Amino acid sequence: MNRRLLTAAIILLSLASCAKRPGAIEPADIPMAAYQNDGCPALAANLKTEQSKLDSLSKDQNNAANGDAFGVFMIGVPVSSLTGADKAGDIAVEKGKVQAIQNQQHAKGCKV
Repeated sequence: MNRRLLTAAIILLSLASCAKRPGAIEPADIPMAAYQNDGCPALAANLKTEQSKLDSLSKDQNNAANGDAFGVFMIGVPVSSLTGADKAGDIAVEKGKVQAIQNQQHAKGCKV
């Protein structure tokens, strides 16, 4: 009985530390004021840049999540999360920037 409990606890801990999928990561709180001095063309350029960064990080994060799933399946360890491949913090910041830029565009009445 104790062996089963220990095995279940190890599996749950391993799964809990796996890299999240990008869609499951909440955006960081980035204030719209960070972009208040930008005009509509600058906001559009910033949005394009930040969205490109987010897309790249999301691809890396999906790879990390896949690596963790494979690692847990094969050896019981989320390898990608342990090696620093997890980009959840960076994705949260980029999502927050994209959201702040989009909110500022809406507030200024920019055509998108």
